[in-house]
Amino acid sequence: GVYTADWAETPNGRDFPMAMKKVWDLLNDKDAPEPRSAHFCCTLCIAWPDGADLLFEGRVSGRLVWPMRGDEGFGFDPIFQPDGETETFGEMDPARKHGMSHRADAFAKLKAGLLD
Repeated sequence: GVYTADWAETPNGRDFPMAMKKVWDLLNDKDAPEPRSAHFCCTLCIAWPDGADLLFEGRVSGRLVWPMRGDEGFGFDPIFQPDGETETFGEMDPARKHGMSHRADAFAKLKAGLLD
């Protein structure tokens, strides 16, 4: 990721529940409006030896929820609820989550771009 795991660093390893609480508290301190929209983003790039490159961005939009919900996934999954869903990524079956993830979206776009 883009240093998102740094929010979870402690002397004893990563603590994502602590990191999610830190994010939520910072948003509260800033009086961030609710619902709190958010998105996960994945960018893939293929750079060819001739200098050409192809860039593909996958995105899944949703909102942050509190309290945390679910034990599936990792990172910030328990506080991210995708648009149109009632479950957080932390509550979803992993196969269902992976099918709608920002990574799946980026790789689908990469595949389509390479086949063009």
